[in-house]
Amino acid sequence: MKVSFGTDGIRGPVDSIITPDLCLRIGQAAGQVLKAEGWDTVLIGKDTRVSGYMLESALEAGFIAAGVNVRLLGPLPTPGVAYLTKSSRGQFGLVISASHNTYLDNGIKIFDANGVKISKELQHKIEKVINTNSLQIVSADKLGKARRFDESGDRYVEFCKSTVPQNISFKGLRIVLDCANGAAYKVSPAIFEELGAEVITLGTSPNGYNINEGCGSTNPESARKAVLEHRADFGVTLDGDADRVKLIDASGNILDGDDILYILASGNTNRIGPWSGIVGTVLSNLGLELGIKDLGYEFERSDVGDTFVNEILTKKGWYLGGEPSGHIICRDLVSTGDGTVAALKTISTLLLLEKDAKEALKGYNKVPQVELSIEVANKDVLNEASIQTRIQEIRSDLTIGRILVRPSGTEQKIRIMVEAESESTAKKCAQDLASLF
Repeated sequence: MKVSFGTDGIRGPVDSIITPDLCLRIGQAAGQVLKAEGWDTVLIGKDTRVSGYMLESALEAGFIAAGVNVRLLGPLPTPGVAYLTKSSRGQFGLVISASHNTYLDNGIKIFDANGVKISKELQHKIEKVINTNSLQIVSADKLGKARRFDESGDRYVEFCKSTVPQNISFKGLRIVLDCANGAAYKVSPAIFEELGAEVITLGTSPNGYNINEGCGSTNPESARKAVLEHRADFGVTLDGDADRVKLIDASGNILDGDDILYILASGNTNRIGPWSGIVGTVLSNLGLELGIKDLGYEFERSDVGDTFVNEILTKKGWYLGGEPSGHIICRDLVSTGDGTVAALKTISTLLLLEKDAKEALKGYNKVPQVELSIEVANKDVLNEASIQTRIQEIRSDLTIGRILVRPSGTEQKIRIMVEAESESTAKKCAQDLASLF
């Protein structure tokens, strides 16, 4: 099987794609390529999937065989691995996670020494080594060494706390925190508690199989109910590796990544230099674009994926960007999407503004939007001429709105997004598109 990186690393079912054999080869190949870049140590973190221990061992063996030293971080959010990688200097990082997917899947994400996902060029070099079987084992005297990095969680907790301004206190706040039975189950409750909040936790009892199951940012309904039941001030819902977040206000309204971006933008007082523009994606609601521009910012759209958001932020020299799914990148603080940091910054912004979320979002009106995911046997069906012709016909029927039909970068699905002047029109258009598959 040919190995290739997708929009968020290498990901797939554990029993057929992300196997110990593949991870051994990834460890050796990534070790060879990245050691040649001058990085001789890898930090390995993971989420709570039962397969994580198996895959961690295989990756560890592969890196050691390539002469790379290994530091095992244990369960830690993806952005925590990125932070430690950057702060450790001269090293690279790897996360074993399939993000918001079920425990049946797993995946590999690799960060460079700056704490951002490795470049396409490095990905292609690693793919070439794996796919041509040009794997090498160093001599016994040059093998890498492994050890545990037990203070990784504490280091990340302290960093996240440091992102909250000194004049902001969380004392008196009641927060429902759903960690999706994932990588943040220990560190994120500690962060909010140490900042003074009363924390009601959900999704903090991982058993290896329940990650993202009916909980977290992809399933925020239980957290919404808990916010209303406990009369909480906020709900914070993370996904399995805690690089995504959705918030819930005191009235039970769920705030997605677009809402969070608007709140963060409205709370910023200057519009120059790195704060002069904001990056969304092709999935960002048209209402966000219009609202951001009304606030005095420039607005750019990237392809779907936090890697592409980060690329435009870097190119433009801007600090803030994200996706509706809840990947929020605050580059003044972190190098990648960080659900916990984004939640801390959003809550801090509302406290500074002395506004609730509803009031902060007054200047922003979403256009009706419908999203569907269709499972397919082969995503290449989207390239068929008859399908493309029909998509164009449906698009031409819209007087106001946008259509996006794309293959998923992480799953065997076709993603459909429709924006229209009314919800009924958007739903009909989306169903017409779904019927093509």
